[in-house]
Amino acid sequence: QLQLVESGGGLVQAGGSLRLSCAASGRTSSSYVMAWFRQAPGKERKFVAAINRDGSRTYDTDSVKGRFTISRDDAKNTVYLQMNSLKPEDTAVYYCAATYGGTLSSLPRFYDYWGQGTQVTVSS
Repeated sequence: QLQLVESGGGLVQAGGSLRLSCAASGRTSSSYVMAWFRQAPGKERKFVAAINRDGSRTYDTDSVKGRFTISRDDAKNTVYLQMNSLKPEDTAVYYCAATYGGTLSSLPRFYDYWGQGTQVTVSS
C-alpha cells in the first residue's frame, strides 16, 4: 500500500510562490505515475499536472502552463509542485495522487492512491 503525505501549502500574496511536496511511503514511488489535483470550495476536483515514472515527461493543464512545474526525486520518494506567479484563482486544496498505470491521465478515476491534501490560499 502506498501512502502519500502533502506539505508546503499556506497563505501567499498574488504573484508569490510556493513549493508543494508529496512524500510517498510504503512502496517505491518510482513505480508510479504521480500527479497533482486541486479542489476549490464547492467545486469538483481538477487536474493540475502529472509526471511519468522516470520524470522524462510531464503534462499539465492550460491554466498553469508556464507557472507551475511538477518534478520528482525518487531518491527521496518525493514529488514536487513548484508554483510561481500565483493567482487568487489558484486557491484550493491541493492533492497528490499516484497510479501504477503508465498513462499521464487528467482524470481522477485513473489514480489509485491519494493524499489528504494541503491548503493553498492566494490573497489579492
